[in-house]
Amino acid sequence: MKKILTCTDGSAYSTSVLDHAAWAATQCGSSVRILHTLPPVREQAELVDISGVMGMHTSVTFMAELVDLEEKKNRVASERGQILLDNAAQRLKEAGIDQIETTLEYGGLVETVTGMEKDADLVVIGKRGESAGFAMQHLGSNLERVIRASIRPVLVASREFHPIRTVVIAYDGSATMEKAVRFVCESPLFKDISCRLIHVGEKATADLGEAAARLLAARLDATAESLSGIPEDVVSDAVARHGADLLVMGAYGHSRLRQLFIGSTTTALIQRSKIPVLVFR
Repeated sequence: MKKILTCTDGSAYSTSVLDHAAWAATQCGSSVRILHTLPPVREQAELVDISGVMGMHTSVTFMAELVDLEEKKNRVASERGQILLDNAAQRLKEAGIDQIETTLEYGGLVETVTGMEKDADLVVIGKRGESAGFAMQHLGSNLERVIRASIRPVLVASREFHPIRTVVIAYDGSATMEKAVRFVCESPLFKDISCRLIHVGEKATADLGEAAARLLAARLDATAESLSGIPEDVVSDAVARHGADLLVMGAYGHSRLRQLFIGSTTTALIQRSKIPVLVFR
């Protein structure tokens, strides 16, 4: 893992996001790119057109004031964004990370992340953003869109960072989770970490045993078990029972249309989880 893309926005999750990124960078010897996005700058013509409502002189005067106000707002947002990036970089330096770059971009978060992640191996983002409330089980508005769009594993930071010693892997035998198991086997991110494979279904598949064997072959402490029940309930119980510090799972295996009717196990688990979640597509 050469580079980690980390999103910061000044929210209550920002410190935890940086701490999770520092942990991953330390485990893997990676550099970190810290990203902060700002809304796109609006052109004068986009602000307002009131020439047909007010007199020409009033319209021009009001437009000038509106443009001036917009310029001030953009300048303040840019200065604040740079301060956030500088503070984030300082926190990573204090955590022992030497290779750090900061990026301030105008544009949507999702589009910016998908454009930059090609040079990264992991994306780190908070469970909620700056504009999200703290209603129980409420997710940030951009989180699901980032996970759906990202081609890289996405580490969703929990409210606080805690040392990661045990990971539960929600294994379903899909191609996505095969990729996740391969990542766990090969990445130094999981060195010295115990792995607990959890399969939810009527009976265990041969793939579950093979996945556990690959983890053991990679010299990881690994066990596997197959359980029955509602996936989000079973996985959440397993996380608590094993005292897991990280959950690894696949993202959105069914169509968006089906999720409108039966919901998404991915979203449900992220909502309920009090630990970070590493999501694969």
